[in-house]
Amino acid sequence: MAGTITLTNHDEIRSWAAARAGFPAIVDVSPEAGTQPMLRLVFGQQAYEDEDRPERPINAGGYELVEWDEWFKIFDERQLALVVAADEPGRREEFHEIIRR
Repeated sequence: MAGTITLTNHDEIRSWAAARAGFPAIVDVSPEAGTQPMLRLVFGQQAYEDEDRPERPINAGGYELVEWDEWFKIFDERQLALVVAADEPGRREEFHEIIRR
């Protein structure tokens, strides 16, 4: 992998994810539902939400696909940034890491 780029602009992040069929998601990592959401981006088959999957508690360890507005609200509140692999001709890396600015 070549270098990395740090993104904070919402449009750039959304475009980067869209180019890789990525979707915003939240994982609740709290002992009590709804108190510690962790941001994630999911790609490909992981982004497919099966309508027939059984219901589980909100904080059961899975992720929930969310709208970009909700994702970016947490992203900005926590002053986060998205580190991604620099694009190379003919390759679309899904490598990413969410860090503090």
